Amino acid sequence: MNAADRLRARLAALEPVALEIRDDSHLHAGHAGAKEGGHYAVRIVAPHFAGLSTLRRHRLVYDAIGDFAGLRIHALSIDAKSPDEIHSRFEP
Repeated sequence: MNAADRLRARLAALEPVALEIRDDSHLHAGHAGAKEGGHYAVRIVAPHFAGLSTLRRHRLVYDAIGDFAGLRIHALSIDAKSPDEIHSRFEP
């Protein structure tokens, strides 16, 4: 199982209604942290994020990822939204 698949499996605990994981490691090849873990961008939509601050949402993501964050991830970009936030963008 590759790192993105492992991230997906761990983030399933947040019951996402939408989840995108992008591996951006190739964009960072050659810099100091690139040898010790990948660079990933996560876009996740889950009911668990409703009413929470950005910081609390990020903590939930890191809690779900657990020890994998320190083992295989050097950098993680997180875009965490609730379903209501996504739907409200399309309402007049």
